[in-house]
Amino acid sequence: MKVLYIAELVGKSGVYVLKKALNELKKRYPWDFLIVCADGATGGNGLGRSHAAYIHKMGANAITLGECCFYKKDLTENLDKMPYILRPENLNIEAPGIGARIFRIGSDLKAETKIALAVFIGQNGFTRTYANSPFALLPSVLEKLRRQTQYIIIDFHAQASAEKKTFFYAAAGKCSAVIGSHTRVPTSDEGIMPGGTAVISDAGRTGSQMSVGGCEINSRVKEYLTGIPDWTKDAWDSLELQGVYIDIGKDGKALSIERVRIPVERAGNEEEQEPVILN
Repeated sequence: MKVLYIAELVGKSGVYVLKKALNELKKRYPWDFLIVCADGATGGNGLGRSHAAYIHKMGANAITLGECCFYKKDLTENLDKMPYILRPENLNIEAPGIGARIFRIGSDLKAETKIALAVFIGQNGFTRTYANSPFALLPSVLEKLRRQTQYIIIDFHAQASAEKKTFFYAAAGKCSAVIGSHTRVPTSDEGIMPGGTAVISDAGRTGSQMSVGGCEINSRVKEYLTGIPDWTKDAWDSLELQGVYIDIGKDGKALSIERVRIPVERAGNEEEQEPVILN
């Protein structure tokens, strides 16, 4: 089983980079299952319904979200109708959407393979999201998923590296991989834990690298000077797709994990392009 995880798309440039890099990705990293983190795809924070449908149409088997999962009302109102989108599992039970799901790969029922994906969010550093302990919920979620498949991927959306590292040890040997997200900065600590669990603290981001977390530099500086948030300006310099490529054996244990980085050139009029609204 080969899994390709695309690091967090940030703004219009992030969606653009994914579209432009797809052909190269297919050549270099043939996948069985494609995961796209899109917590900042729309305006740098959150995911709109149109962007979600567009990303899914491009080939994403699953889309993951983090603390910005409910920032866009049009998506929040339709999460229950879009099961390929996962928000954190350890939110309030009354929250819309789902945080863990079994996906089926292959059209032949006799040959189809099941793979599980779950999203958890950390508790450190998030002021607008109230989450339950991911550590307390992890055992029951894994037990439920393992009844149906040995291939289990977790997207751990967290800010503190210490919390991520601790979560890796809590999950070691109990799932195929734990991929860190949220900080939008790629780390170089990818590896395989005892028991065959592939881990990385953060897969990075997809979009502008000459930016602040994928966002326009001057607007970020101004926010620190004034205290007034401004997410309206997109960054388009030094475009790159980032992520990780994981090979998993038949026993559900990771065989390898590789960082992915693909530079993308601008065409010139990307800022004016919007995804087609899909119903």
